[in-house]
Amino acid sequence: MKPLLSIQDYKAHFYTRRGIVKAVNGITYDVHPGQTLAIVGESGSGKSVSQLSYLGLLPTPPLKIMGGQVLFDGNDLLQMSEDQLRKIRGDKISMIFQEPMTSLNPYLKIGSQMIEPLVIHRKKTKKEAWKLATQALERVGLSRADQAMESYPHEFSGGMRQRVMIAMALTTDPKLLIADEPTTALDVTVQAQILELLKSIQQENKMAMILITHDLGVVAGSADEVVVMYAGRVFETGSVDDIFYRSQHPYTRALLRSTPRLDKLEKELPVIQGNPPDLISVSEGCPFYERCSYQKEICKREFPRESSLGAKHKWFCHVEKIS
Repeated sequence: MKPLLSIQDYKAHFYTRRGIVKAVNGITYDVHPGQTLAIVGESGSGKSVSQLSYLGLLPTPPLKIMGGQVLFDGNDLLQMSEDQLRKIRGDKISMIFQEPMTSLNPYLKIGSQMIEPLVIHRKKTKKEAWKLATQALERVGLSRADQAMESYPHEFSGGMRQRVMIAMALTTDPKLLIADEPTTALDVTVQAQILELLKSIQQENKMAMILITHDLGVVAGSADEVVVMYAGRVFETGSVDDIFYRSQHPYTRALLRSTPRLDKLEKELPVIQGNPPDLISVSEGCPFYERCSYQKEICKREFPRESSLGAKHKWFCHVEKIS
């Protein structure tokens, strides 16, 4: 099956007074229609920046796209003008942003913000858009949706704002939904409901979804494939079973060890020793070198080549296989 989104050797750097921050440093992966791809990794690994940058949602400068391709429906987003990108954002590609507190305009009522994608991209009248937007709020479980449409963001809790963001992203039935920590502000019960809702809408519309999260429990229950990122690079990719049961990269295994488990009683939760590298002075070698218990001399000099156990399970490590 032809991928809906294909990212090939994509690089995006920030030019700052301190130097060049290599935030995204050559990532490659595909997303297929109807598939959920989870992107995991520590804060600062490039998960969110990689998505925001190719959609033109970050200021340039300081951002500069250094190379690669981002093909959506066969068209390279990196070669599009701002007007062309604007027609795709919020229509064919929607995004649930990480911070619901700051993603809504505090000066506009919820209804005014909800109907905007429908009026611009679907050419609906304001009356038609208002009805559809109200239904979208009801779908995400927001009580008294009519009243909510007439309210301002400051009248809502963080969880309610997050539901508004989810509803807004889904109003245009996008082909690709980028969900950046979509359930962060929600309690466990509502989190399960929202994930189930996203899954049902995905099945109805064959929508692809990129799920950016720190919660490996959410990944296990929602994703089809997983991309593990560190220091602006992809370290391992594979199916959920590949990553959880057959992971090969030391960083992936360290992430899994540091996740709380109900089937194990541990006095102290293991942590990954050390700190992520400074992306301004990152070397040509493996950026995980200083924190890795399997380090070799070559790791310091060269970034490892790709190893694989099949078409989907791939990783980048000088250690051939970890038992």
